[in-house]
Amino acid sequence: MTDQPLRVAVLGGGSFGTALASIAADNGARVRQWLRDPALAEQINREHVNGRYLPDYAINPAVAAATGMAEVLEGADLVLVAIPSKAFREVVRQARPFLAPQQILVTTTKGIQEEGFKLMSQILEEETGFAHIGVISGPNLASEVADKQLTATVIASDDPETRTRVQTALGCDYFRVYASNDRYGVELGGALKNIYAIAAGMAAALGMGENTRSMLMTRALAEMSRFAVAQGANPMTFLGLAGVGDLIVTCSSALSRNYRVGYALGEGKSLDEAVEALGQVAEGVNTVRLVRDKAREDGVYMPLAEGLYQVLFKGVPAKEMARMLMLGEQSSDVEFILPREAVQQAHRETGGRHG
Repeated sequence: MTDQPLRVAVLGGGSFGTALASIAADNGARVRQWLRDPALAEQINREHVNGRYLPDYAINPAVAAATGMAEVLEGADLVLVAIPSKAFREVVRQARPFLAPQQILVTTTKGIQEEGFKLMSQILEEETGFAHIGVISGPNLASEVADKQLTATVIASDDPETRTRVQTALGCDYFRVYASNDRYGVELGGALKNIYAIAAGMAAALGMGENTRSMLMTRALAEMSRFAVAQGANPMTFLGLAGVGDLIVTCSSALSRNYRVGYALGEGKSLDEAVEALGQVAEGVNTVRLVRDKAREDGVYMPLAEGLYQVLFKGVPAKEMARMLMLGEQSSDVEFILPREAVQQAHRETGGRHG
């Protein structure tokens, strides 16, 4: 490490990318931010405000915004990719000619590419072949990060240099950065929790109480970790910020787009009506379909995801689906302690003797 300031590039002009750019500048890094929109880049440079996504947030004046990839990426030590999942691969391809193998590439995007069921860090790997790749995920509502409310996040990577550089670049007295080596588990947690925020919104609209919400979140955590472990993740990851931490904030916040879609469905609206009322598509809607199909393909038991799929895409009323879920099997609590198969076997044996 030299005495030179860390050079950070942020790809994306959304709320979270903007907040991270400003934090890195606060920490003394030289920060360049890439945006598609020239007017927004000019506003950031002139007024130090992102009027579209964080209008009340004063961006560190040292953040320099631009619409040219070469200008932003040249000489960067750390590249944060904060691009929506639909455009992620396209932007990485655009950036590729200006990237170098020694650079650290980190995604902050919570989503899954439909084709091949790919996470964003896998797209980074495929498009670049670089060694220093990581994921930032956790309970990070951008507006609260911008307000400098105490927030924690996770940097996940197999590569110690990636983890350390990100902790140095972004860690400060209100934004705490914890490390993990389970990149896949951390990234899956960020994508999967959006499904269960829809369920939490539905439950609230149906008038279900705190006991129900607690049960819902806990069973969601069991379902998320069951699915992720089948994909090769570590179940312990889901006890951390990117698992239970992100799940709690998404299922508890009426600000969450996914929660609001679920609430509209719980009120009896169709998916089209719910999306129209929101004015934008919530990421969890597409994730429900992708995860449900992948779970069926891999033989993973996911009753909540299946139930949500039926409500979202098959027109089953939310109230009816909630009743059917309550009639489902009572299985093990934590299956990494007591496997679900063992409970089912005991039911069969006991039923055979006493039924």
